[in-house]
Amino acid sequence: MKFAVATGLIAFLISASVAVADDVPNLVGTWVGDNHTISDKKGLRTWKKTIHITEQVDRRFRGHFTYSAGTKKFFGVVYPDNISFTWVASDSKGYNHGRILGTDHIAACYVESWEEATAGCTDLKRTSKEPLVKKAPD
Repeated sequence: MKFAVATGLIAFLISASVAVADDVPNLVGTWVGDNHTISDKKGLRTWKKTIHITEQVDRRFRGHFTYSAGTKKFFGVVYPDNISFTWVASDSKGYNHGRILGTDHIAACYVESWEEATAGCTDLKRTSKEPLVKKAPD
């Protein structure tokens, strides 16, 4: 009897962990919104921001966006709560932290310290959606 209960519990936990992995939100697509920032050097600024998330494998994703200084490539992860995410760029001094607010709605905030200290947030809506890559290639 104890063996059957233990086996049932293990099967339940395995199926629950698979369900969570399958429920990771698909972030692939083009996202557009207004970016609102503040800094000592540039003051208060607002501009249109377009982010392209081009690839996602399970919780890991990558993409790029274009801004006044060029194009920035980034990569990130969706946290296990399936609501929060973070992305970074190898040539950046700050971090983006975000929340998934709906299937086609996210918000992301950027913070950077030191000489170029700045903080800003953007509320983004998905304007195009691509299929999610469900598993990594061999």
